[in-house]
Amino acid sequence: MKTILYATDYSENSVSALRLAYSLAKKFSAKLIVMHVFDMPITLASTVTVSYLKKEKKLYIENRAKLKNFFDHNLDTVEMYMDLNFVVYEGTSVSSSILEKAIKFNADLICVGAKGTSVLKELLLGSTAKTLLKKSPCALLVVPAGGEKTELNKMIYATDFEQADIFAITKLAKIAQKFDAQIRVVHITTRNEYDGEGQMEWFKETLKEKVGYAKMEFDLVFSETVFEDLLWYIENAQADLLVMLERKDSTFYQRYFQPDLVKQMVKNSTLPLLSFNVGGL
Repeated sequence: MKTILYATDYSENSVSALRLAYSLAKKFSAKLIVMHVFDMPITLASTVTVSYLKKEKKLYIENRAKLKNFFDHNLDTVEMYMDLNFVVYEGTSVSSSILEKAIKFNADLICVGAKGTSVLKELLLGSTAKTLLKKSPCALLVVPAGGEKTELNKMIYATDFEQADIFAITKLAKIAQKFDAQIRVVHITTRNEYDGEGQMEWFKETLKEKVGYAKMEFDLVFSETVFEDLLWYIENAQADLLVMLERKDSTFYQRYFQPDLVKQMVKNSTLPLLSFNVGGL
């Protein structure tokens, strides 16, 4: 991992994401791009004049200073020689602006808070995070407000036994190695699924052969209430990170994260969520 893009709206909800993004950047000796997207006031956006250009430049300077102050204020210490880049960007769509910069900087990871000040509490994950989940060209880390995890010692990967899962776990293993973390691969399903135990054994052997990360464990859980038991599993395992694979059609997100239940998870959980997009693998 060479480049991490962290985006903030200056809210308290994005502080936890900043601290985890910073921790990951230190672990990987990666460049950390700290970004804020602001919208130009309508009164300034009417005509391109000398006065307008001066006001626009002033806005960029003010926003960059505010961004750096936010960064300094919410981190106890900052590595002197860390590769840091502060980016302020004017745009009406936060998610589109983040995606544009992620592509420009060839980011390996985008990190955002789960909810921002402009997002209604009842909306799942916030509109920005939802759009990024679907369209991110790289891995996406969504960190709920109040989460203070900067050391990721135990990671849960929920699998559907797909080929893309193997590629995603290969990427996850590189992150886990930096933390000397345990990866627990779990498949939660109903008793009606065909040969769940046989599929798990095949998947386990394939992963051991192709990934080669020693600290992996495997669990098969039968349940008629998949989402609730996934939450129980995470809490029982005392996990630090939940990892999913975002698929274009039949997604993990659609299967496990039904709207009403996800609202409860976002409200009550402080567990970061790492998503690998199939298109970005």
